[in-house]
Amino acid sequence: MSETTVFSHDPVMLNEVVAVFHSVPRGVVIDATLGGAGHSLQLLSSNSDISILGLDRDELAITTASERLAAFAERATVRRARFEQIDDVLESLHIDEISGALFDLGVSSPQLDRSERGFSYRVDAPLDMRMDQSQSLTAAEVVNTYERGELIRILREYSDERFAPRIADAIIAARPLQSTTQLASVVTTAIPAATRRTGGHPAKRTFQAIRIEVNAELDQLPRALESAIRHTRTAGRVAVISYHSGEDRITKNILREAETGGCTCRADLPCGCGAVRLVKRVRCTETPTSEELLRNPRARSARLRVVEKLAPAGVN
Repeated sequence: MSETTVFSHDPVMLNEVVAVFHSVPRGVVIDATLGGAGHSLQLLSSNSDISILGLDRDELAITTASERLAAFAERATVRRARFEQIDDVLESLHIDEISGALFDLGVSSPQLDRSERGFSYRVDAPLDMRMDQSQSLTAAEVVNTYERGELIRILREYSDERFAPRIADAIIAARPLQSTTQLASVVTTAIPAATRRTGGHPAKRTFQAIRIEVNAELDQLPRALESAIRHTRTAGRVAVISYHSGEDRITKNILREAETGGCTCRADLPCGCGAVRLVKRVRCTETPTSEELLRNPRARSARLRVVEKLAPAGVN
């Protein structure tokens, strides 16, 4: 089986993303979470005025995306990098301005589906969860070495888990844990029976929180979004697809800061604090259509937010 077949992925809100970038200026659009290049392929096919700079830290994603983008070799560049490294990658390529950036956050379907990666609570695998296989921190280390307070913090902060203390106590009591199914069983037992019967798999939130901790996903996001906005030229756009409250909260705050310039003035009075607005919000469909949800249930929690870069003050 080829890497391309292994990394099969249904891009979330594909039509909406294509529409967002249809009118951006000619130039480079960063796909900051390249994955299997599903979004990038359609963007290149639908808009001959743009080229793609695809970033991903997953080696399998880079291999697969490079294969799939070969037909657009002159308009597609792929780099293995974390999205917080946007500044460094652009500098290395001598690119000052971009026409936009896309962030499709979270874990990709192929990462979930490949059992040996340890992202899924549904199949037995080592506790790994690394998007970048070269990094040292794994889910096993988080589960087996973090202190109770640390476990409670990540469960609450990264997944809004209301039973965080019970789950942390259960994990510590069951140590050492070696596999995904062991962890899923421990978490399930720790959650009250009445709650287990509703809201999907009981371990879903715990696996999400540990994955975010292992990959430092939320720590990187503010810097990455700020870099993308800073490098985007006038009328270019930055789009973010988030999948849970932590991602969406950070995204909303960063985009609002850029939209308001950090203005602290009363809403009913003219701005007197000298704040400079960098972007304006783009009104668009923010959630997947019912048709897409029937085809791809994993898209059900997706939320799309988009901003467009404004001209610098004093420039028409």
